[in-house]
Amino acid sequence: MEQPTSVKVLEFCSLAPPQKTTTTNPTTPTSLPLTFFDLLWLRSPPVERLFFYEFPNQTISFFDTILPNLKHSLSLTLQHFLLLAGTITWPLDSPHPIINYVPGNVVSLTIAESNNDFNVLCSNTCDASLRNPLIPHLNTSNEEASVMALQLTLFPNHGFCLGISTHHAAMDGKASTLFLKAWAYACSNNTNLTEQSLSSSLSLPQHLTPFYDRSMIKDTTGIGAMYLNSWLNIGGPNNRSMKVWDLGGANAVTNEAIRGSFELTPSNIQKLKQHAKSKLKENNAHVSTYSVTCAYVLQCLVKTEQPKANGVAFLFSVDCRARLEPPIPSTYFGNCIIGRRVMDETMKLLRDDAFINALEGINEAMKKLEDGVLNGAVTLSTMMQIARDNRILTTAGSPRFEVYSIDFGWGRPKKVDMTSIGKTGAFGVSESRNDTGGIEVSLVLNKQEMETFTAHFTQGLESL
Repeated sequence: MEQPTSVKVLEFCSLAPPQKTTTTNPTTPTSLPLTFFDLLWLRSPPVERLFFYEFPNQTISFFDTILPNLKHSLSLTLQHFLLLAGTITWPLDSPHPIINYVPGNVVSLTIAESNNDFNVLCSNTCDASLRNPLIPHLNTSNEEASVMALQLTLFPNHGFCLGISTHHAAMDGKASTLFLKAWAYACSNNTNLTEQSLSSSLSLPQHLTPFYDRSMIKDTTGIGAMYLNSWLNIGGPNNRSMKVWDLGGANAVTNEAIRGSFELTPSNIQKLKQHAKSKLKENNAHVSTYSVTCAYVLQCLVKTEQPKANGVAFLFSVDCRARLEPPIPSTYFGNCIIGRRVMDETMKLLRDDAFINALEGINEAMKKLEDGVLNGAVTLSTMMQIARDNRILTTAGSPRFEVYSIDFGWGRPKKVDMTSIGKTGAFGVSESRNDTGGIEVSLVLNKQEMETFTAHFTQGLESL
């Protein structure tokens, strides 16, 4: 058994945007209401990611070069993302929660050092407990919740880890990676500057500039009011707490939990698609990389867990930005995703044709989007009803986020891990770190389950 990681905190920093940001960049709002897209996630656990970076050479100094650039570029980037330094509150005189920034608000940045094995932490399989101390803590209370927290952990002579925790009610995965890409852009443009010549302002290219106009988000079905009523009455009446739900129970990560990453190569994906097209009942059915990935992982997970529930529900998110009428820019900052569900009998996902059964359900759910992106969306009450009688499996992340492209000026990440799936029980999906066009799948299971899942995953691909 590997020894627990040793992490020593060196410094607690508070990073703020440059002074006079609100006057020099008036397009960046200081307050926004939560839309119905945001309200679903009001008390959800933080979304956590770790980015591991190797040093480009052994002579580079983390404290003299990397850290100053990361700090300075973060401050500059916050000019365009003021609300990341703010808080989420639900004032008594407000009908809905708001994200609010006031001068003096800061982003918490923890600087730490670890003597653990950098390569073990970057490997495809490691004890879940090893990465946990690298995750920054996001402050929440009954009165308010921070929007973002960061941690930089140095591994001397090897590299560093950037940990980020974000409040899901403030942004979805696409928005948080937009911020990270903007920060990386700012940092990579500052890496060759001396401390005296560092710039004091930042212009972002259009594809990295956040779009904040929420007037385009129309709640025509009253979903937001239903969410608000639900939150007020959970532990209520009139419960406006910002405390994050403690999921605990079956989703809690134990000391024996294992974090595993698995790759579907382009060849694997092509074989899965060919197999699907030969078995699907519908002729010329559209078979996407994402759908075959999720169907294959579902098959392996259900066969691994052997759930006792009669039904299995698979919930996945759909980005609505391009699907709304009218569509909104891809750089919209906030949440703009809805949940879709696939329901199936447990026995159907334990049979030899489990992959096809799962894929048919996913295709059917995607086809219903043609009737309107919000029709049939999974709501808070729907999720609670489903959870009573079914084993729920969910996914997190997307290959379209391109997390492995986030380069701060010292190379691509060696490893990216969505650590929050250990709390939610979801499986993560991203593009392959090998930059081959494949897909990387990550999940957290106990040791025996991970061994069983690995066997199903490997043997299933070999039999194609």
